[in-house]
Amino acid sequence: MGTYIVRRLLQAIPMLLLVSIALFALVNIAPGGPMSAYSRTNRMPEEKKEEIRRKFGLDKPLPVQYVVWLVGNDWMQIDTDGDGISDGNGTRLGILRGDFGFSYKTREPVLALIADRLPNTVYLMFFTLLFTGIVAVPVGVISAIKQYSGFDITATTLSFMGQAIPEFWLGLLLILLFYGTLDNPFTGEALFPSGGMQTLGAEFSILDRARHLFLPVLMGLVGWVAWYSRFLRSSMLEVINQDYIRTARAKGQTEQKVLYKHALRNALIPLVTMFALDFPYIFTGSLYAELLFSWPGMGRLFYNAATSRDYPILMAILIIGSGIVVLSNLMADIAYAYLDPRVRYE
Repeated sequence: MGTYIVRRLLQAIPMLLLVSIALFALVNIAPGGPMSAYSRTNRMPEEKKEEIRRKFGLDKPLPVQYVVWLVGNDWMQIDTDGDGISDGNGTRLGILRGDFGFSYKTREPVLALIADRLPNTVYLMFFTLLFTGIVAVPVGVISAIKQYSGFDITATTLSFMGQAIPEFWLGLLLILLFYGTLDNPFTGEALFPSGGMQTLGAEFSILDRARHLFLPVLMGLVGWVAWYSRFLRSSMLEVINQDYIRTARAKGQTEQKVLYKHALRNALIPLVTMFALDFPYIFTGSLYAELLFSWPGMGRLFYNAATSRDYPILMAILIIGSGIVVLSNLMADIAYAYLDPRVRYE
């Protein structure tokens, strides 16, 4: 297993390099650019715009910009401007040495901006995925065991509705219902706040955090529970009709042991693949939830960077997300070996 993990990690290096080249090219050739904000007005002289291009290194060919972004510019004969800021005229170490550069818009270090937003996104997505598992797994298992029962028909109908409802529309509906319509009978205030992580000016309390967390988690929960429960139901139906399940019953094992030790364990294998694809959301965030509920996370940071053409932030989030995708797929392969004894990595 150790050899397999090392081999997979080594294989990920050239793959991430190719991904970074593709992402860098796509981001930079997209319509607009970091200078588009200045191009909308004629108030800034062209000389000032040229100075900004030179300061951020935007006057260099795209391949040179990529190499500087990747490995830094300390190998180039460029004089620093002495302001201590790692910009186009200063020394850059490159992302391979942990220097993701500075935001074009705020001039703050990109890693500092990510470090400020990442805990908020992990906080939101952790509870979303946690409650997704708590709800989706029992619903999927019971629907498979009691196929075509009233519970199964109800769960199937609700799952189809959950998958069909647009996420942004659901978020607006939740705000309208729980903030604009329903009131707390004890305080007379809105039942749940419409956004933010905590009440402004109030001291920290678990209840206040839970109230602010409820609506964005519920918004993500609807779609993910619908997807995971339906997927697990199909997987369970396929497994419980296998010969080894009938053999386990013939040996006199209890139904609970047959279902949860043999059937569920094998039914979770395809689900691991789906979770590996969704795992990067823990770090990149949910765009709609963070925008609608003013949640200061990675999704909102990415959106703001995209609208302002802040390339350093865009590239940092994209390359970190790509790395997490590679690692999550490796984690899924390791989980396969744990769930299925037939899987061996030698």
